[in-house]
Amino acid sequence: MIEVPRERFEALVADALDNIPSELGRYMDNVAVFVEDRPPYPDLLGLYQGVPLTERAAGYAGAMPDRITIYRGPICAISRTEQEVVERVRTTVVHEVAHHFGIGDLRLRQLGW
Repeated sequence: MIEVPRERFEALVADALDNIPSELGRYMDNVAVFVEDRPPYPDLLGLYQGVPLTERAAGYAGAMPDRITIYRGPICAISRTEQEVVERVRTTVVHEVAHHFGIGDLRLRQLGW
């Protein structure tokens, strides 16, 4: 386990978001990203809550933003170095952003995520 201060962890999440290719990032719409220390379920590294882009219809207008939450506690708990934290944050951010694009867990596993 490694303890990464919240401010540094938030910076890692921001870096991971900044490294999403711009040709994909520009399509992200009405989504907010948060960092929390503890998940609602054990061992959860990240969580996407919302309506994926592939499921939005005309009635979607005015909806609250989707929410991506990255959980600092579990990621730090399973990491031994800051570099491992960086890699797990990046993987978790990509995974949750993929859900925003409508890509499910099965397809992510098939793609190696």
